[in-house]
Amino acid sequence: MNHTSAAARAVDTWKVYGTTEETRVDALAGVSVEFQRGHFTAIMGPSGSGKSTLMHCLAGLDTVTRGEVWIGDTQVNTLGDRGLTRLRRDQVGFIFQQFNLMPTLTAEENITLPLAIGGRRPDRAWMNQVVQTLGLGDRLRHRPSQLSGGQQQKVACARALVPRPDVVFADEPTGNLDSRSGAEVLKFLQDSVRDFSQTVVLVTHDPNAASYADRVIFLADGCVVDEMADPSPQRLLEQMKPLDAA
Repeated sequence: MNHTSAAARAVDTWKVYGTTEETRVDALAGVSVEFQRGHFTAIMGPSGSGKSTLMHCLAGLDTVTRGEVWIGDTQVNTLGDRGLTRLRRDQVGFIFQQFNLMPTLTAEENITLPLAIGGRRPDRAWMNQVVQTLGLGDRLRHRPSQLSGGQQQKVACARALVPRPDVVFADEPTGNLDSRSGAEVLKFLQDSVRDFSQTVVLVTHDPNAASYADRVIFLADGCVVDEMADPSPQRLLEQMKPLDAA
């Protein structure tokens, strides 16, 4: 793959915990992987496989022990604190399992918060398009406590997309949602890739959630062990069985 088409990539990336042989844990052990622009990629693997660690390193939320991580043409692991803050504000969007909304702000204020922190105004036409696609038009003045879990996660989705980041990282975004709300959030992420050319990287243990992606990367013991294009829930379940049993 041409590196210029990669929204994010890891090159021989290691994340090692512990300072002695007895305590050493290789959370990532030489991972090299690329995430192409305008694609929806899921990362799957057993608990402790390194999938969340990889996402956190790519997004500048955690440091690597050695190797390289890139967002577009920015080498993340060479940035200082100020550069990392700017990267997370301007180039990366986040959607977490816990929503992470500010309880005292309205939905609209939560959506525009990353831009406000950076001294930027939202593109109103783009924001309206995202809000309408998510069905949040009549919820913008509500605070998080006045919204359902599904609506709160949709606010988090809008907050991630409105700044037009290079890549959106979603860490188990449907983990706290019922199946209908989860499906609506996943369908929106899928549509944001197809209709808005967004790049989405989803970390999940759920084969049904991962089946919304164009491509699935499988991790085990800190290594990329396989990948699958055009996944289905059944194929993913079969692929995960030996990894979970290992």
